[in-house]
Amino acid sequence: MHQPRRLAFALVLAPLLALGALAAHAHDDKDSAHGDKEIQADIQRHRAMASAHEAAAKCLESGKGHDQCEKELQAACKGLAIGKYCGMKHQH
Repeated sequence: MHQPRRLAFALVLAPLLALGALAAHAHDDKDSAHGDKEIQADIQRHRAMASAHEAAAKCLESGKGHDQCEKELQAACKGLAIGKYCGMKHQH
C-alpha cells in the first residue's frame, strides 16, 4: 500500500538531489574542464529529467500502475539518462 507513495517521493526527490549536486559542481568550476556551454547543457538535461520524474510521479498518483508509469518514464528519458531508470534506480 505504501509503495506508490515511496516511489512518488523517490521520483520527486531524486532530481532535486541531482540538481543540488550540479549546483555544488558549478561552484567548483575553477578547476573544472566544463565551460559555461557544457554547464548550461547539463542544467537543461537535469531539468528535463526532473520534468520526466515529476510526470512519472503524477502518473502513479493517477492510478495508472507502476508498469505503465515506468514505460512512460523510460520514453520521456530516452536519450537523457544512462540506463533504463532515467538516472534513478531504487528498491521496490
